Amino acid sequence: LENLQPEIKELAKRLRYEVSVRGKQLGWSENVARFYFAKNMRRIVSELYVRDNCHPFKATLLLWVQIPMWVCVSLALRNCSIGALGSAVQEQFSSGGALWFTDLTAPDSTWILPVSLGLVNLLVVEV
Repeated sequence: LENLQPEIKELAKRLRYEVSVRGKQLGWSENVARFYFAKNMRRIVSELYVRDNCHPFKATLLLWVQIPMWVCVSLALRNCSIGALGSAVQEQFSSGGALWFTDLTAPDSTWILPVSLGLVNLLVVEV
């Protein structure tokens, strides 16, 4: 979408000129000229989206999948860590860790996991 902006601006400038010339020839009012400009501009931008296969909805599609998934996983992990699923799960989490985090229900006092997760997320976003 960003790559199309210069082309859209150039086409809008050209279309604005053509509509103003045509409007003066036919005696259109300012409102009629605006209507024809907006109508043709929408058509041109739609054709550009189809040509380059970059509809704006595609950019938001990932969010509509990712946000509900994130909420469900967060709620599941919260229910597991507070023992809402039963004491057997709570016992497994309190003794099932590895390396420096042996208790998965306790906060990470070394901040290694939160910092590394943040750095990995930053890396994914930047790459």
